[in-house]
Amino acid sequence: MPPLKFCANISWLFTEFPDFSQRIYAAASVGFQAVEAAWLYDSDLQELQRAREATGMEVVLINTPPGDVKADELGLGAVPGRETEFKQGLDLALKYAKALDCKRIHLMAGRIPVASLRTDVAKDMETVFVQNLIYAADVLSKEGITGMIEPINSRITDPRYFLDSPHQAAAILERVGKPNIKLQMDVFHWEIMDRNLTQNIHKYFPLIGHIQIAQVPGRNEPDSVGDLDFKYLFNMLEKLSYQGYIGCEYKPAGSTHEGLGWLKDYWTHSK
Repeated sequence: MPPLKFCANISWLFTEFPDFSQRIYAAASVGFQAVEAAWLYDSDLQELQRAREATGMEVVLINTPPGDVKADELGLGAVPGRETEFKQGLDLALKYAKALDCKRIHLMAGRIPVASLRTDVAKDMETVFVQNLIYAADVLSKEGITGMIEPINSRITDPRYFLDSPHQAAAILERVGKPNIKLQMDVFHWEIMDRNLTQNIHKYFPLIGHIQIAQVPGRNEPDSVGDLDFKYLFNMLEKLSYQGYIGCEYKPAGSTHEGLGWLKDYWTHSK
């Protein structure tokens, strides 16, 4: 069984360094060969390119812009009336992805409007999301890029996020019907929403295009105290022959370096 590949989420790790280009160097210095990030759009693109080229680092994943953060937005993909802004955000994400040779873009769904009930708006939001995903699939396919949709748990992390379970995501992917739109599995969110992680991984594995990890419920390092047995989880992914990257999207309990013991142990034992 080939070993698993891990990438550093530099929106969460190496935050001791103020800018993303410095975090790329920091990730390379401890042995990472790849990084992912949420929003790089306030960073100088040429500086990011120089850091990537100097380190040989692969940029695995970036997100579409969140929208108006001051208005509490977190993506626009499923938000009725914001289709134009979604397309503009996709263009910006595509600009960065092409410049950084990044082959995956997380197409963020967005939040249910304030004071709206999920049941009242779900149908309209799903229709908009499907239409936007079909549009994005066609745009991204011309560049050899895969779009990702990620369920974010609505129990704890984000009660208003529209896409909140793997079951909902799988149904949307079926409607979209595009091979370059895939499921992004963050085990933290899946475990909180459904608790049936092993069965869900096996059920939806053919749809999965990217994985992210953090311990539940604290969202710290995989070897921190919590609900998930990552030794078992990694073994299962190895047996499934998962060949994509696993994003380390967790909050270090201390410094990033101090919390990498679990990964160094994995690298040592997988040689």
